[in-house]
Amino acid sequence: MQDGSAPTPVTIRSAPRTIDGTDAWNLVRQLLAAGTPDGRAGPLALANDGGWQCAGKYTPEAESVFEIFLPLVAARAKARRTMIVALLGQSLDGRIATLSGHSHYVNCDAALLHLHRMRALADAVIVGAGTVALDDPQLTVRRCEGTTRLRVVVDPDARAPADRKVFADGRAPTLLARCRSGDPVAGTETMLVPRKDDAMDLDALLDRLYARGVRLALVEGGGRTVSHFMTTGRVDRLQLAVAPMVIGSGRPSIALPPIERLDDALRPPTRRFALGADTLFECRLGD
Repeated sequence: MQDGSAPTPVTIRSAPRTIDGTDAWNLVRQLLAAGTPDGRAGPLALANDGGWQCAGKYTPEAESVFEIFLPLVAARAKARRTMIVALLGQSLDGRIATLSGHSHYVNCDAALLHLHRMRALADAVIVGAGTVALDDPQLTVRRCEGTTRLRVVVDPDARAPADRKVFADGRAPTLLARCRSGDPVAGTETMLVPRKDDAMDLDALLDRLYARGVRLALVEGGGRTVSHFMTTGRVDRLQLAVAPMVIGSGRPSIALPPIERLDDALRPPTRRFALGADTLFECRLGD
């Protein structure tokens, strides 16, 4: 300064943090923990209908996280029965594995991250005995913040091998749903569920899960189990993570009773999201 006066102090303000995908997921978790269909977590506000507003800047990935998960958080809080989200990863030609059952991995890392976030969002993760026998899954949350609250194995004929990780690792409570008695599995709770039309009565199973506090359940596989839930009309949201891959043969993702005309095909309202190289289709099948 030419006149010798002291320089005017300059206040430097740091730019507001831009919310990224991980930040967005942690905000979703805060709203999930609140257990209400609306509320606020930091800059994020959730409305009763699943709409949301976020103050400040956020990345496209964060916006996708909000759009995918917040409607489910709101719906879970209002559920008067167990809400079912079925999720399958598949190829362009609708295959989830080769004929030998090899499926590691059909989908990209971003789609696997989505799977683990869905596990963390759900009160229970459900799979069939065939998936347990073939894939030996852990069904735990490892790729994101969160925990698996309950693992449920649908095993009507008591055929799931007792040495699989889901029974032996002790990383989350595990419930074995059977239609007949079988050898007990150490460290695992067994629930007997009645049969209906030569299969497990899913209404009875889900009623019992709801009584245990399961408001939202993720049916993760395999294709036959997801198809059974769909055939009985118990899937509220169907999520298909489609990889840009053509297998050409192998195990189909969904197999429903045959129809005569395309007029009878399911044409549900559908949302699309990019998951890395994959595309997530979310189909609304229930209320």
